[in-house]
Amino acid sequence: MGRLSATAVKAAKQPGRYGDGDGLYLLIGRTGARSWVCRVQKDGKRRDIGLGSVKKVSLALARERAAKVRGQMEVGLDPIIERRKEAGIPTFREAAAIVFAENKKNWGNAKHRDQWLTTLTTYAFPHFGDMAVSKVDGPHVRDALVAIWLDKPETARRVRQRIVAVIDWAIAKGYRDAPLPIAAMNKSLPKVKAKPVHHSALPYADIPAFVAILRERESVGRLAFEALVLTAARSGEIRGALWSELDLEKKLWTIPAERMKAGREHIVPLSDAAVKAFKRAEAYREARSDLVFPGVRHGKPLSDMTLTKICRDLEIPAVPHGFRSSFRDWVAEETDFDGAVAEMALAHTIENKVEAAYRRGKLLEKRRSLMDAWATHCATRPEAKEAA
Repeated sequence: MGRLSATAVKAAKQPGRYGDGDGLYLLIGRTGARSWVCRVQKDGKRRDIGLGSVKKVSLALARERAAKVRGQMEVGLDPIIERRKEAGIPTFREAAAIVFAENKKNWGNAKHRDQWLTTLTTYAFPHFGDMAVSKVDGPHVRDALVAIWLDKPETARRVRQRIVAVIDWAIAKGYRDAPLPIAAMNKSLPKVKAKPVHHSALPYADIPAFVAILRERESVGRLAFEALVLTAARSGEIRGALWSELDLEKKLWTIPAERMKAGREHIVPLSDAAVKAFKRAEAYREARSDLVFPGVRHGKPLSDMTLTKICRDLEIPAVPHGFRSSFRDWVAEETDFDGAVAEMALAHTIENKVEAAYRRGKLLEKRRSLMDAWATHCATRPEAKEAA
């Protein structure tokens, strides 16, 4: 039997806490606001669980709700989380899982798929993973990000982007009304000094000698590397190349949007040397696989480490991505080709919208001439260059 009565509840006016027993309290604030709370304790931790306003919740209903809360705690359930589930509003953790499930098929990059939930699990869920997605706000997100903002700025930015994606999904589903206050949140975060990342690159003058070494012994990895150099493509674009993307008669390689970093289709004009490299790769073609450069496991592309290991084994002070820089330096310092042609050949995103519109054409023929000239440079013997 509780210590309070309906009459006593109605008569209580003074600010304070009035106990009914079994952890149920009538709470009266300084402003006169009256509400019910249930005080529970588990594993040495004490919590007050709100049960509603006295205006809407009678003493009898408050006792029922308090009993339910105590029962949930006894079996290891969090009453707040259980209440949200009953209301149909998912926690941030649950919402993130749904967003991931809905979008993962559209993410062609396996590394991106793996990291998407992992980064949220590591950096966001400990802070507000079990909070209703409707309640997550700027301060919650800001406090989670500030812990890694300076030490891991790139990771922090990606975590922020993924959190915003979950919140936007919640708005679209009707679970919340407002987005995160991104502008205010960003201003509150500490300034990060930009650290330019430079991939180790081989001087373009040393490229012919490197290509010659690659050709001394043939393997699928060395062929892939030669194709990477001759096309100035990214490692992932080469390793994922498909025979269906190639038209060796027209000397074109069309990389679909889903495999490009910028998400736009990219057409690569192939030099005669590049065409020969791709034709030599036919010797490694696997049945029932469209991959040009298959890896060790059937149906799987080459590992990124395969190309990196070639550089290490040959004691080349460069990484595969650095050969794009070698190509760009050669264009700027050794040719009269316009920089716009080189940027288009590298499939770089044009930040200036006006310039991007002006250069909407693919400059295909100009790029073909450029790639032919680059192939000629890559085949130039060092002694021939000295003699010239």
